[in-house]
Amino acid sequence: MALSWIDLTLAACGAMLIYKLATRRHKPPPPPGPRRLPLLGNLLDVPSTKPWIKFAEWGDLYGDISSISILGQQITILNSASVAVELLDKKGSIYSDRPFVAMAGELVGWKNMLGLMPYGDRFRSYRRLAHTLFGSQTIMRSFQPLEEMETHRFLKRLLFTPENLQSHIEKTAGTIILRISHGYQVEEGEDEFVSLATTVMEEFSQASAPGGFVVNSIPSLRHLPPWVPGTGFQALAKVYKGNLARMVDVPFAWVKQQLAAGTAQQSILSHLLEGKDLTENQEFDAKWLAASLYAGTYHVSAIYAFFKAMVLYPEVMAKAQREIDSIVGHNRLPGFADKQDLPYTSSLVLEVHRWHSAGPTGIPHRLTEDDIHDGWFLPKGSIVIANIWKMTHDPRVYTNPMVFDPERFIAKEGKEPEMDPSNLVFGFGRRICPGNKSSWCQVLAEASVWIIVATTLAAFNISRDPNGAEIDVDQTSGTVSLPTPFECSIKPRSVKASELIQADV
Repeated sequence: MALSWIDLTLAACGAMLIYKLATRRHKPPPPPGPRRLPLLGNLLDVPSTKPWIKFAEWGDLYGDISSISILGQQITILNSASVAVELLDKKGSIYSDRPFVAMAGELVGWKNMLGLMPYGDRFRSYRRLAHTLFGSQTIMRSFQPLEEMETHRFLKRLLFTPENLQSHIEKTAGTIILRISHGYQVEEGEDEFVSLATTVMEEFSQASAPGGFVVNSIPSLRHLPPWVPGTGFQALAKVYKGNLARMVDVPFAWVKQQLAAGTAQQSILSHLLEGKDLTENQEFDAKWLAASLYAGTYHVSAIYAFFKAMVLYPEVMAKAQREIDSIVGHNRLPGFADKQDLPYTSSLVLEVHRWHSAGPTGIPHRLTEDDIHDGWFLPKGSIVIANIWKMTHDPRVYTNPMVFDPERFIAKEGKEPEMDPSNLVFGFGRRICPGNKSSWCQVLAEASVWIIVATTLAAFNISRDPNGAEIDVDQTSGTVSLPTPFECSIKPRSVKASELIQADV
């Protein structure tokens, strides 16, 4: 009897089911992790704040690579530098995509920025352009006079209003970036562009944090009407989106106006626009690339952490000051030319990067192909999170990791320096800051932190505020994390130091 189409369909379905069962049976298991509930998986296990602490606990329980599942989405957590290098660096071709982040990426619009941009032709085009603009140490060194000048202005602000420490740090970081990206000179007092960038980066930090918004775990919720209970994130996303649009569009329009008037200062954006007849897409890319540079605030967190560390570890400050005094003297402030002669000060800067994790979980990666690592199966589409906080506080790598100790990076007889944290804190693989190990944002951030640390130590004593509260070593939640607020006393080291701070530059 001839086979009917029903028989053929049933046979095909049966064969497919047998194939799937057979292939599933031969797949290795996912990395270990906490018990998963039916349907929900580990949705209730990820805390809404400071998830890196819970991730680190799982690392201690399950090993350097662990996994969870949220509504069927596998998330792999890397808790050691060696595993992160093996996967994110050495297999960068399949680990360089970004996951769909409903709140920050889609609803707010950060998918147009380099940080959350999907891996593809546009991302590679941005990186090539960034490498052309910043791809050499010579180009980056050309920014050093600007950094020294703006650091001197930072010292002046700190001298007269030390109580505004955090805002002074934000202004200085914003000034340097805006001069490079847009040719914009930041105004003294309240500045629109700096204030907007600070607000937007705080919003990004919250909107992109693992566990921060339920819509990031259940992206389909973004389609619900705003009157449905539990969709308050939509109103918040609308505010965030408006702020981001202003941060991108207003400085861009300002540069175009300056170019039209013939008064534009040399900048990345003026270089991209001047004398060119760009298409709408090319202009869009130029605008968002410049904004990607302008949005970087890693060094704000690191500089703020430096001040906190000096309050908590006065003996470290005193030793660095002795080194600076012996090399630089008391008649001038340190400059970049002194860096090679100040090894302890440079080690102190490295320890700032390690001790305080400005980006404790980085930005997640997304796997574009199935992979097997150390017998564990990582499926295509899974999310991979590098727990940078755990890596920089791993006792297998760093002795007494909770202690602020620059000596760990200085070679001694019978002891090699501990791992350079710069290899961890700026990301991994093809999603490290644009470029390579000498990428613009890493070089610029490291240089900005170094010059502020060196000149501040030369000019000021930083100590506990006798009337202030006790200082903890905690940090805020979010993708970009600051030290928790603290009070301190910042005073010139001498009359001569005060005169140097107030001298014209």
